[in-house]
Amino acid sequence: MHCFYFISYSKNKGLANINASQNKSLIRKKLYLRYLLSNKGSKFFNVDKEKKKIIVSLAADYGNLGDVAITYAQTMFLKNNFPEYEVIDFPISRTFKDMKALKKICTPNDIITIVGGGNTGDMYDDIEYCRQFIINQFPQNRIISFPQTIDFSETANGKKALQRAISVYSKHKNLVLTAREEKSFKKYQESFTTNKVLFVPDIVLSLDEQESKYQRDGITMCLRSDREKRVDKSQQNLLETELKKSYKVNYYDTHINKDQLSIQERELELKQIWTVFKKSKIVITDRLHGMIFCAITKTPCIALDNSNHKISGVYNAWLKGSKYIKMVEHFNVEELQKEIEHLWNIDSNGIAGVNLNDKFKSLINV
Repeated sequence: MHCFYFISYSKNKGLANINASQNKSLIRKKLYLRYLLSNKGSKFFNVDKEKKKIIVSLAADYGNLGDVAITYAQTMFLKNNFPEYEVIDFPISRTFKDMKALKKICTPNDIITIVGGGNTGDMYDDIEYCRQFIINQFPQNRIISFPQTIDFSETANGKKALQRAISVYSKHKNLVLTAREEKSFKKYQESFTTNKVLFVPDIVLSLDEQESKYQRDGITMCLRSDREKRVDKSQQNLLETELKKSYKVNYYDTHINKDQLSIQERELELKQIWTVFKKSKIVITDRLHGMIFCAITKTPCIALDNSNHKISGVYNAWLKGSKYIKMVEHFNVEELQKEIEHLWNIDSNGIAGVNLNDKFKSLINV
């Protein structure tokens, strides 16, 4: 994110390159000061105020391709279902710098959407701060938060962050919250009682990238290296050693070391990773969108759960019936090898792909 003095994203989501001892409150005051000192006459938007608009706020312009895919899928979903609206990309890096300019072109009849993902909570509380800032800026507009995983920890900070979110959300009477797995849906219902709550798949599952001209070969490993990782390095090394005895093994991650991506660059990076998956016989991943990219490209996949169980949550809610995606909750090399042998022989062209179009009707209706 490039908020105050171009704070940038690291391999993990979050405000990176900040000395950990710096006070979060001070940083947030500086971010808000950036908003106060910004110019509402910014040239960032060249839009007719009278046009009907839907805003895609917190749009991912950094190198996490899962978040980039959410932004892309959300934009396509809105354009396809609401062609009479102009859909406007509002990058997360511009949240404070160009908020005044955005408000200048918006009317109370415009719809504000907030990108989905897994960042409602105190693990990525910088993004949660941006989300609450946006909610406060548009008290008269309908705001729809696209499908999220909610994860407030049981720590003192987590409980405080949850109460702060409840306070902000509850004041907005036209805020719709959507959850992409059951645990988050129940947490939303229990905690945010004044807001409408929907249960909807991750928005990337609205995409269809199944058509492929490629021959599949080898296994692609797409594994995390951050605090959500559940498989330790020794387990990963053991698995890779065993696989290389029998298979060609490739590596690709859903995170790239780039920031401030243009819309064109984002789409190019997505096409590249989807092509890698389409060329793979099997993908082994502990990234949620590694699994989801397999679902939309009809790529056989073994998904390993991560630390906050969002992968198993999404799998159990929407993908459990798929013949080409297998969820493994507990790491075991022998079990994984058996699953690989089974998936290796699947002809993905001869089986039905994931189709969840009917599951998005409630989101369209609101």
